[in-house]
Amino acid sequence: MRWWKILGLAAFAGVAATGVVIARAERRRRAYTPEEIRTRLRARHAEAVATQPLR
Repeated sequence: MRWWKILGLAAFAGVAATGVVIARAERRRRAYTPEEIRTRLRARHAEAVATQPLR
């Protein structure tokens, strides 16, 4: 029965680690100003259009 405890602790640690990763990504995402987001989206769109094959 001891291995159930170890498995439970490992699962708890995995969930906590996932929460930390999500929180860190959210903070990074919110750090952008609206103008920075617009600039990045426009650059990504221009790149996608430029690499799109002609029909």
